[in-house]
Amino acid sequence: MKPAPFSYFAPRSLHEAVGLLVEHGDAAKVLAGGQSLVPMMAFRLAMPDVLVDLGGVGELEHSRVEGDTLVLGAMTRHRAVQDMGWLRTRCPLIVEGVELIGHPAIRNRGTVGGSLAHADPAAEWPAILLALDGEVDAVGPNGNRTIRAADLFQTYFTTALAPDEILTEVRLPLPDGAPTGSAFVEMARRHGDFAVAGVGTQISLHPNGTIVDARLALIGVADRPVRAGSAEAALRGHGPTEEVFAEAASVAIGEIEPSSDLHGSSDYRRHVAGVLVRRALTIAARRAAAA
Repeated sequence: MKPAPFSYFAPRSLHEAVGLLVEHGDAAKVLAGGQSLVPMMAFRLAMPDVLVDLGGVGELEHSRVEGDTLVLGAMTRHRAVQDMGWLRTRCPLIVEGVELIGHPAIRNRGTVGGSLAHADPAAEWPAILLALDGEVDAVGPNGNRTIRAADLFQTYFTTALAPDEILTEVRLPLPDGAPTGSAFVEMARRHGDFAVAGVGTQISLHPNGTIVDARLALIGVADRPVRAGSAEAALRGHGPTEEVFAEAASVAIGEIEPSSDLHGSSDYRRHVAGVLVRRALTIAARRAAAA
């Protein structure tokens, strides 16, 4: 298959890019790394009349640490995050999630902002953002605004971004203070496939060994990534034991609404999610105890 005909623009600034989106409205699509949009165009699942390529907007490709927050420009490549060696120790959840994205060629080209704006409910970056209580910045004709992770994802491939807005920056709070551990695990039919289910988690321990904070984000089990708030509440104040993790997993699978498809039934996805919650919590607790 070949894409339907389209007009191509390569702006050199955010101002120019936003102007193109305003001019062309719903007929325009933003191109970041192209690892999701281009295949969809090839199969004519997406047929934009206008493509606005952000590859030449240099102000979108950067990374830095501000205090206890990792700040990533929207055009930061997955591989650039994967190669942050210090991050593997500070917050394994991020690196482990990124390593599960597709294959090396995809990680070399795909971008953080592109994945979040695409909002595939089985993608890893949305779970990372949710689990860390992150936020994104967006710019449009009315200026800049910040969107919390909890407010960004609406349903399948749909976010709170307006058609004339561009996601510009991602902010991820890093662990600080209490001993903290994190992990990202998922199950796919084969390496590189989208997850049947996946879990990103982070837990912090009190000096007496009980859990003082817990985050659980699940993918592949609803029309958007899910933050399992009730399961998190079931963990707080308890010790990191197998029994506690099993109870949290039971609560978590009650917070999801998986659908059935060719990769697995709703019941199968629910079962896999429960297993992965227990596994991720066990790994995160071990890391927190060693912190």
